[in-house]
Amino acid sequence: MSDGTLPKAYEFEEVEPRWYAHWQETGVFHADADSGKPPFTIVIPPPNVTGQLHMGHALNNTLQDILCRYKRMKGFEVLWLPGMDHAGIATQNVVERQLGQDGKTRHDMGREEFLEQVWIWKEKYGGFIINQLKRLGASCDWSRERFTMDEGLSRAVRQVFVKLYIEGLVYRGKRMINWCPRCMTALANIEVEGEEVDSHLYHLRYPLAAGKGFLVVATTRPETMLGDTAVAVNPHDPRYKAFIGQQVRLPLTGRRIPVIGDEYVEREFGTGALKVTPAHDFNDFELARKHDLPLVQVIAEDGKMTGEAGEYEGLDRNVCRKRILKDLEREGFLVRTEHHKNRVGHCYRCKSVVEPMQSLQWFVATKPLAEKAMDAVRKGKTQIIPGKWEKDYFIWLENVEDWCVSRQIWWGHRIPAWYCRDCDMVIVSEYDPIHCPSCRGQNLEQDPDVLDTWFSSSLWPFSTLGWPEETADLKKFYPTSVLVTGFDILFFWVARMMMMGIHFMEEVPFRDVYVHALVRDAQGNKMSKSRGNVIDPVVMMDQYGTDALRFTLTAFAAQGRDVKLSEERIEGYRHFVNKIWNASRLVLMNIQGAEVSKDLPPSPGNLVHRWILSRLQSVIEEVEEALDHYHFNQYAQVLYHFIWHEYCDWYLEMVKADFYGNDAEAKRDAQTVAAHVLDQILVLLHPSMPFVTEEIRQKLPNTEGTIMKASFPEVRRERKDPEAEVSMELLMSVVGGIRNIRGEMNVLPATQVEVHCLCEDDREVELLHRHSPIISDLARLSGLHVGKVGESRKPPLAAGTLAGKVEVYVVLKDILDFESEARRLQKEISKVEKEFGVTKRKLSNEDFLSKAPVGVIEKEKEKSGRLGEKKEKLKNHFEIIENLKKMAAAGE
Repeated sequence: MSDGTLPKAYEFEEVEPRWYAHWQETGVFHADADSGKPPFTIVIPPPNVTGQLHMGHALNNTLQDILCRYKRMKGFEVLWLPGMDHAGIATQNVVERQLGQDGKTRHDMGREEFLEQVWIWKEKYGGFIINQLKRLGASCDWSRERFTMDEGLSRAVRQVFVKLYIEGLVYRGKRMINWCPRCMTALANIEVEGEEVDSHLYHLRYPLAAGKGFLVVATTRPETMLGDTAVAVNPHDPRYKAFIGQQVRLPLTGRRIPVIGDEYVEREFGTGALKVTPAHDFNDFELARKHDLPLVQVIAEDGKMTGEAGEYEGLDRNVCRKRILKDLEREGFLVRTEHHKNRVGHCYRCKSVVEPMQSLQWFVATKPLAEKAMDAVRKGKTQIIPGKWEKDYFIWLENVEDWCVSRQIWWGHRIPAWYCRDCDMVIVSEYDPIHCPSCRGQNLEQDPDVLDTWFSSSLWPFSTLGWPEETADLKKFYPTSVLVTGFDILFFWVARMMMMGIHFMEEVPFRDVYVHALVRDAQGNKMSKSRGNVIDPVVMMDQYGTDALRFTLTAFAAQGRDVKLSEERIEGYRHFVNKIWNASRLVLMNIQGAEVSKDLPPSPGNLVHRWILSRLQSVIEEVEEALDHYHFNQYAQVLYHFIWHEYCDWYLEMVKADFYGNDAEAKRDAQTVAAHVLDQILVLLHPSMPFVTEEIRQKLPNTEGTIMKASFPEVRRERKDPEAEVSMELLMSVVGGIRNIRGEMNVLPATQVEVHCLCEDDREVELLHRHSPIISDLARLSGLHVGKVGESRKPPLAAGTLAGKVEVYVVLKDILDFESEARRLQKEISKVEKEFGVTKRKLSNEDFLSKAPVGVIEKEKEKSGRLGEKKEKLKNHFEIIENLKKMAAAGE
């Protein structure tokens, strides 16, 4: 017997924390490695310990949670493994800024004391984003939460590094790297963000060392001129053939440098003569190796000029540029300056301009690892979805360069390498050595650098499951099932996990990689604080509830298409939550105190029941198909349409008569079917809307325990009823047609109208006759006349429409004053035409189009389109009324 009732309003502020606490307390998120169920595993892309939940996190984790909740109900042993990344550079920067407020630096404290401060900061502030993920409803197994610098993962990192070193895949060498003068560390190539900037191309005169001639070179970085060791020209360039082998004098210094010939030089760029600065340019470094040129480093690691820069020593590189340009101009070496757009590398963390320089660093030789990672995708062992990202994956791995993994910071996994100061031996070991294995000396010094954050992250799928130990978790849950990630870390992280997973586990780390798009604002712009268009997910959850936010993100998560988000859309789906709540209240009120059977009627005679049960089977199929293939938006759209437009708008409206009537059997059938379909709806919807579905289902009869343990609905073929669907489609089309005419003709909702339906066959006549009470009730009719085309006539003074092949006429005689309605429409048309004219003038105004923000212009275009459509519709209605007015005057 059902005694469940719901309050009038859904109070998510009270419901959400209550249910999340219950789920945690009862252990429903916990995965059992000894279970006989098939495994389904997701490892969370670990957010930075410094992070706070943004809309990208909200989308990413909502999609993961949908898959986990879905698979649990499908009978899988689900492990969603959470954790955080130590975020080396980002975290160190945060703590250093804090120290800076007290006038201190990390060097004042020393390494050990500074690291203690970082750990204190991590314990105090580091878990903030974890609590926000819980607020989002993330059903992670929090008992297995990992941190990239916890003891187990640190051991895994050491073992991987040492093994790669033994295999010759990790080495230490002096190579050109990207250096961040702000973070004071090396960066991997993909940690450098290229940004197009407005720059200048400076044309400089390099005089010949012998004779009166000169060469003009073009550069965007005149301060690096001090480190030039050659000028290169194309040997096939007739302008410069005679110069090859000669020397020029370096402006301001007088140092002699050779003119060399190399086909690398583009004759069309600049002057066709290239200054070669091997210590500060990757391409120039390769030219230097080829032509045996010396390297002169004029910019130091802190971005200041070195002693090699002569009188400019100690100047910041940007200050030096200005000084040098003045000096070049004064000495007559600056020929001309022109505007130039230039792509400049910036640090992905602090956005400072990076400095290419030669440095002694640790590298991973990635090409041998990359080949296996590509082969796994080619053979379908791992599938990247959508498939368009496979091309980018292959391009990057085919052109991959050795990975610089050492970072000159203190927070992170310290490189397990020691240098013997007595015999210069390098010792790479999992364990801290006591003495040198070569000379037995104890004068050992550990490498001060730490590993790139992405090095430990690349081991995430297997290190978090206990590797290098052969744990039960590793055996049960590796390889993982799917990785849900943004495309921005496809190379940073995904490709590297593939390389490491295959190398150390001899198995891919995940079967599927689902790559979701970016969350942008409603106009498609990237969200940023500078634009002021950031939508905070926590604020949205506070205002509209977590379920509304999650469902909005789900509904717009189409494969390969960015999510265009606005607060209005989230508010719109909050109305959907309310719709579900109110529909559930209606059902619960009408089954309260009743014995609602677990079993559906074997074959309900009522067409409406047959139809909704048949439609439910199709919805279950479509939902499974969508979730199994990561079509999250289709999953949301199918349920939205079924719940709002079929179950609520049609089914519940049609069975109200049975709820309130005196026919006991009809009432019992309505109660049973309505409750059954509602239960199935809640389970289907639960992966995306966990809180409201749990709260409502607790009140339904014949349900036990949490909805998270409910079985996912299965299709019941015997309930498929195509005939019922066709019949209901006609009834809904007739009612919809009548409602449209009422709306278009401005018939008041309370006014009952007479309707005539002309059908083509007897089946349609019988169907409409049999269900005339439902049609009359839903469409507010005073009378319904059903006949066949040819046997019955179209009524006079009526507006008509087609419902399938059925002609539907709404009699307007004595309902409308045609004269008054025509005047009303004329007035409305004039008003709309005036507004339409204003928008057209705006959109044809060049001043408006050139000065107004893009979002304002787009809104104006949308408004213009709406007004144009409204104008045409009103004119059509006016024409109908004019015709009816003439017919009435003619007495037809």
